[in-house]
Amino acid sequence: MSIRSPQGAAPVFAALGDPTRLQVVDRLSSGGPSSIAVLTTGCGVSRQAVAKHLRVLAEAGLVRGWRRGRESVWELETRQLAEARQYLDAVSGQWEAALGRLKAFVEQ
Repeated sequence: MSIRSPQGAAPVFAALGDPTRLQVVDRLSSGGPSSIAVLTTGCGVSRQAVAKHLRVLAEAGLVRGWRRGRESVWELETRQLAEARQYLDAVSGQWEAALGRLKAFVEQ
């Protein structure tokens, strides 16, 4: 999945648009690979809900999971986040350029 276009970026930003999923991403970014049990602790939602949110994040390419014994362990896929940041930087640059053109036009 490429984030170089709005169509490629939409699933990533949609997945990040939920507060619980943002909390899961935050926990994985600060704590490293974690089990669903660890991710659920203090989250205020059930393990089943966290598992569902992890599937959404995985479909967007933001996390990956594997089995370790009886546990599912999940980790952040930083490549997708880096691409999302690059996309936002590009959009920001376009806005800056547009504002610069508007300012030049108004000052003329």
